[in-house]
Amino acid sequence: MSTTKGQEAKAVKALKKISKKEMKDTLLVEIAWEVLNQVGGIYTVIRSKVPATMPKWGDNYCLLGPYFKHQVSAEFDPIDDFSDPFGKAVVKMREKGFEVHYGHWLVTGRPKAVLFNLGSIWNKLGEIKYLLWEHHGITTPAEDHLIDQVVAFGECVKIFLDELSLGVAKKKKIIAHFHEWMAASCIPDIRRQKMPISTVFTTHAALLGRYLAMNSSDFYQHLPFMDWSKEATNFNVEAIANLERAAAHGAQVFTTVSDVTAQECKYLLGRTPDVILPNGINNQRFEALHEFQNLHREYKEKIHQFAMAHFFKSYTFDLDNTLYFFTSGRYEYKNKGFDLALEALARLNWRLKNEGSEMTVVMFFITKQPFHSINPDILHSRAVLEELRQTTDAIKKQVGERLFYSAASSSDHRLPMLNDFVDDYWRLRYRRLLQSWKTDQLPPVVTHNLVDDGGDDILNFLRTSSLLNHEDDRVKIVYHPDFVNSTNPLFGMEYGQFVRGCHMGVFPSYYEPWGYTPLECIASGVPAITSDLAGFGDYVLHNMKDHASNGIYVVNRQKRNFNQSADQLAYQMYKFINMNRRERITLRNKVESTSVYFDWTTLTKYYDQAYQLALDRLKA
Repeated sequence: MSTTKGQEAKAVKALKKISKKEMKDTLLVEIAWEVLNQVGGIYTVIRSKVPATMPKWGDNYCLLGPYFKHQVSAEFDPIDDFSDPFGKAVVKMREKGFEVHYGHWLVTGRPKAVLFNLGSIWNKLGEIKYLLWEHHGITTPAEDHLIDQVVAFGECVKIFLDELSLGVAKKKKIIAHFHEWMAASCIPDIRRQKMPISTVFTTHAALLGRYLAMNSSDFYQHLPFMDWSKEATNFNVEAIANLERAAAHGAQVFTTVSDVTAQECKYLLGRTPDVILPNGINNQRFEALHEFQNLHREYKEKIHQFAMAHFFKSYTFDLDNTLYFFTSGRYEYKNKGFDLALEALARLNWRLKNEGSEMTVVMFFITKQPFHSINPDILHSRAVLEELRQTTDAIKKQVGERLFYSAASSSDHRLPMLNDFVDDYWRLRYRRLLQSWKTDQLPPVVTHNLVDDGGDDILNFLRTSSLLNHEDDRVKIVYHPDFVNSTNPLFGMEYGQFVRGCHMGVFPSYYEPWGYTPLECIASGVPAITSDLAGFGDYVLHNMKDHASNGIYVVNRQKRNFNQSADQLAYQMYKFINMNRRERITLRNKVESTSVYFDWTTLTKYYDQAYQLALDRLKA
């Protein structure tokens, strides 16, 4: 394939989609380390795609994954009927001494799933690793538990696919779709043994790409000139790089999730992807029909409560003129664009202060970092605020009752002194609560006591830029180094609810093969900023006209330096801040309606193309 995006797009369009007849005569097996194993973003990809896959493939579809008892207990329902081809292959493996579990994954569509207990093949691990070296020249370290698990999983998958192919010989074709190197160690052997299996391999992110992007300020400029083998040695990931490369070259069809990542694959894996498989989203999970505006108001009120507890003990600002922005993801300071977001926020703060803006932006950084505990002052502040709420409710009730009796018995039309209706107990309690709550200290920028406070890049930027929640700052920072969930004592809501309560998501990534977080924003009716170095941002640029007017903003990082991109990001946020309330409501309506373009029911067509291509190449 040509390396130009325009020509790549034409090539993809030229591919045939697998027909309904072919689907009827074909078994589709999807293999991933993350099947019923919630350890990364691919879990979300696989799980969200199932509802769009099942109507097409039905009983001809099955997922393969590793068996981890603590992960599957809540999501797995065993099957007792082993009469279908997948069940028969499970029985054959059990007869050979393997522990194999067969059941339904309890997600929408209830797909079949086969899970392998890797311990049942552990005694053969040495032989498996030796043959991997002898047949394919891939050396694996002696004591690397993850790689050992991956190799064991690959062998289980190969044995299962062999039994499956023997069971349906000449009756059914088989497509095996592998996701990431952790699932694909058996692809070279499938090719070597000429098994009648059509293989598709998808890399969601080239392993070396992530390492190199984190450690190179000019990753994309240097990419064409990098020596993959040397770099793999430098980062001590030779085995993984070789497994990934072997899978990419061994599969009938090689795919990735974006044009951005396709360039990495070309130079780091030595093969240009045949088909681009954009990641989608299951809109039904986010669907709120006409209620998403109401949900925004409901969850925004909860964020208001957090803001009051966090900031109002030191000073106040107008919550009606306050916007909540957020970013989230793995703590990769540069790759996730945290550095660019912070720089843009500092510039935005300076501009708003100089203009005397009445608007306040509270920016949340939601990520995961080691911490000792939640800051006890923050917990105390929330507790006191809640007590203050209970006190004011009690005073309100007492005043209301006494005012009613006074009005009923009085001939005076004037409103009485309401202060006289509050007894001494509640007056004293009210005063003491305010006294214990108010402080002269600045609101903290981080909600937890970090393990490495002095070495944290986010905190160090905030200190050097003096973006420390001063009263005159128009941009306030809340750095929350933990996930948001319903048991979280600071927010008390699920992550999805938190997203709906915010006004904008900010994700200006430097390295992002796809990027689910802005997609989740859009599905929730929340405008989002991404970058053209993220697969999602690149897809938006090339497939959506007027994306900015529909609430999807893209920062240009490919052809601009850091300073220019920071200015652009600051300006995009500034323009949004200066919208009036009606304009922001309209924008939420528009962005929510665009989510249909990214639904899996629309994007699975690319998978259909990859599957037909795999069948065609196996025949050839």
